[in-house]
Amino acid sequence: MSKTIERVDRSGQAPPRHPVRHALRRVGDAFLRRREASVLLVAIGLGIYFASARSVFLSRDNLVNISQATAPAAIVAIGEVFLLVSGELDLSVGAVFALAPFLMHYAVDYYGVPPLPAILLALVIAAAIGFVNGFITVVLRVPSFVTTLGTLFIVIGIVLTTSHAYPAEIPAAADGTVSRWFGRGDWSEITWCLLLVAFFHVVLTRTRWGLHTISVGGNLLGATEAGIRAGRIKMGNFMMASVLGAFAGILDAFRIHTIDPNLGGGTTITFTAISAAVIGGTALAGGSGTIVGAFLGALVLAILLNGFNLIGVNANPMFVVQGVAILVAMIANVYLSRLRRAGRS
Repeated sequence: MSKTIERVDRSGQAPPRHPVRHALRRVGDAFLRRREASVLLVAIGLGIYFASARSVFLSRDNLVNISQATAPAAIVAIGEVFLLVSGELDLSVGAVFALAPFLMHYAVDYYGVPPLPAILLALVIAAAIGFVNGFITVVLRVPSFVTTLGTLFIVIGIVLTTSHAYPAEIPAAADGTVSRWFGRGDWSEITWCLLLVAFFHVVLTRTRWGLHTISVGGNLLGATEAGIRAGRIKMGNFMMASVLGAFAGILDAFRIHTIDPNLGGGTTITFTAISAAVIGGTALAGGSGTIVGAFLGALVLAILLNGFNLIGVNANPMFVVQGVAILVAMIANVYLSRLRRAGRS
C-alpha cells in the first residue's frame, strides 16, 4: 500500500494549503494583538458612522476642527503615558497648560524678550515645576496624586493672581511667522502632535529611557535591584510631562489667538489626556502603555465630541460617554493582561 508523503517544514508542520489566506490571517492576528488595534477600529467605525450621518463631517473645515481638538489632548497624553507607565500621575499639567502662555506673554510684553526665547523660557519654568513634583514625590515620598493636586492649586492660583483672571492677547511680536508655526496655521497643531507622537513612541519602545520607564512601573523593586535609578526616571518623566503640557498650552493659545486663564478648561485637559491614555491601552497600574494608542484615544474623544455636535446631540452626555469608555478600556486591559499571563493570544 502506498503512502502519501507530505513535505513538512522545520517545525514539523505541513505547509498551509492557501498561503495567501494564511499570510493574511497571520497579519490580522498580529494586528489584533496590538494594544492600539481596538481603539483604531473604534476611531474608523466612528468616522464612518458620522460621515454617513452628516456629509459635512469629512469637509476640510471640520477635519481641521477635529485635528485641533485632538492635538493638545494627545500632546499632554504623551507625558501622562510616561508617568502612568512608571507608576505615577500628574494632575497639575492642566494648570501648567494655562500658565505657559502667560509666561510667554509676560516675558515678551513686559521684559522685551523675543518670542522664541520667551517660549523656551516658559518651557524651562514648566520643567522646573515638573522637577518640584518629582522631588516631592520621589525624595519626600509623597504620593504623586497628592503632590500634583497641591501643585495644581498653586499654579492655578499663580495664573489667576498674575493675570487678575483676565485674558490677554497674543504678543504683537509673536503675531506673525511664529504664530503660524505654533498653532495659528490650520494644520500646525496636528503637525507638531504627530512629530511628538512619533518621537516619543521611539523613545518609549526603542531607547534605554523608555525600557527603564517600563521596568520601573512594572517591578520597582526588581528594577532597582537591576541597577536602574528609578528616582531619576520618575523625576525625568515628571519634567517631561510638564514641558509637554506647557508646549500644548502655548500651541492652543496661538490657535485661539487669546491667552485665557481658563485655557484647557482647568482640569479638563488633564483628565481628557488621562482618558486618552487609558482608552489607548495604557494601564493605570503601571508597566505598560503606548504613545500611539494615546493619540488614537484623543482622536476618538475628539471625533465623538465633534460628531455629537454635528448630529445635534447635546455635549453634556459627553462626560457619560467618556466615563463609559474609560471603564470599558480598563476592563479590556485587565482581561487582555490575564490572557497574556495565561499564554493565550
